[in-house]
Amino acid sequence: MKKSDFYYDLPEELIAQTPLEQRDASRLLELDRFTGEITHKHFYDLPDALRDGDCLVLNDSRVLPARLLGTRSTGGAVEVVLLRDLGDGKWECLTRPGKKTRPGAELSFGEGVLTATVVDAIEDGNKILQFHYDGIFLEHLERLGKMPLPPYIKEELQDAERYQTVYSKHLGSAAAPTAGLHFTPELLDRIRSRGVKICYVTLHVGLGTFRPVKADDIQDHVMHSEYCEIPEETAAIINETKQKGGRVIAVGTTTCRTLESFAEPDGTVSKSSGWTDIFIYPGYRFKCIDALVTNFHLPESTLVMLVSALAGRENILHAYEVAVKERYRFFSFGDAMFIR
Repeated sequence: MKKSDFYYDLPEELIAQTPLEQRDASRLLELDRFTGEITHKHFYDLPDALRDGDCLVLNDSRVLPARLLGTRSTGGAVEVVLLRDLGDGKWECLTRPGKKTRPGAELSFGEGVLTATVVDAIEDGNKILQFHYDGIFLEHLERLGKMPLPPYIKEELQDAERYQTVYSKHLGSAAAPTAGLHFTPELLDRIRSRGVKICYVTLHVGLGTFRPVKADDIQDHVMHSEYCEIPEETAAIINETKQKGGRVIAVGTTTCRTLESFAEPDGTVSKSSGWTDIFIYPGYRFKCIDALVTNFHLPESTLVMLVSALAGRENILHAYEVAVKERYRFFSFGDAMFIR
């Protein structure tokens, strides 16, 4: 299949720049993946679409305030985005300006509270930084760092917690698992009251999730790798749900990729952890998930390919066309879909 098979036309004004005041007031496009039928609702209606015996699986990763603004030893400005913890104070990072942060460059943040040396440059243009500090690195990061918002969001975020899910727990993502941003504690309680089990996986989202597909033939695309975990309790809930005939509903493509990475051919899972570079596109046979709560994704992205694998490319492109016509809000702070 070609990358262009997953293109759709999106007016720029439909890209949501700020979150809604009320998380669950976002709109919800419900798509029947077998018939293509579309229903327009709001996210607070989601409990009505769930059944006693279903289980809802969420990604509890928490976003690092991974964007650091500082200075080079020459006095020039520098921006660093932390991508991957390599241990012992070393991080793989995205740096700007890239040409002026060559190996050997010295960087300073927070008037020298946190400093770093560029120790290596790697193939894709990213850099390896060795950080120097007293105390606890994550405490410095919480004080000095900013949220690494996606490149299509131009406005400054006023409340950093709005780029975190209300159930975020394990710090490590460079971007939010955005399908979960719509949930409130009250909505989760309503879902539980319907007899739906709620459980969690962890996938630390990398900025590779925003990396465009460059290959014309999508099978030539090389996926980025992300770390994920399935706890024992979650595995038990999923397996019991499947045994009793309930649906496993993933919240977000990150949760979907985690479950599908470790699922057995019969759809069961066990306590697991490791790196995944699974690439899901049409022709993939899902093993574990039965339905998906997700946001609207960028044209020609791996995420549009994933939802097309679940619901069919024609159904997805038609749903997106309808969403544009109905003026839905798109991407990270936008509205949601429930693919059932």
